[in-house]
Amino acid sequence: MFNLILFGPPGSGKGTQSEKLISKYGLKHLSTGDLLRSEIAGQTPLGLEAKNFMDKGQLVPDEVVIGMISSALDANPEAAGFLFDGFPRTEAQAEALDKLLKLKKTGIHLMLALDVSEEELVSRLLKRGKTSGRSDDNNETVIRARIAEYHKKTSAVADYYKKFDKVKHVEGEGSIDEIFEALCKEVDKKSGK
Repeated sequence: MFNLILFGPPGSGKGTQSEKLISKYGLKHLSTGDLLRSEIAGQTPLGLEAKNFMDKGQLVPDEVVIGMISSALDANPEAAGFLFDGFPRTEAQAEALDKLLKLKKTGIHLMLALDVSEEELVSRLLKRGKTSGRSDDNNETVIRARIAEYHKKTSAVADYYKKFDKVKHVEGEGSIDEIFEALCKEVDKKSGK
């Protein structure tokens, strides 16, 4: 099993590259947002607990999210591995995820971080805002605040995985195929393919 975390700021092309990596390596996409929605829709005990926090405007506690990830891992024993998207976002979440994966006799093998200059991100998001209709993609001040928030949160996670030599930075500017090739090179190196 090969488990991968893909990080990239808003506008870095993470969504596009995630899909390509999942398709090429047969990974299961694990997005905490999707998991939350699915558990809530299925009215599972974890979903009901999460909804209770969300209805009060509170963040869903890490242990509830980890419980959902555990269920997703158990539900997909045939998966070649998982691509974690949007999680972990804090060092505490990274530690909790490592503990869970150790119990399942696996671990995080690689964290890939897409590096894109702030000016390029702002330009991409403003362009996307013209077609997506997303209000948070139309305002440069909001975009810059989202990018700053991303860096503030994820640098702690990258620092955590650096201790285990699991972080690789990949240039996130260029054509989709060039970036994908660079990501694959890192995955292949780490997975011994």
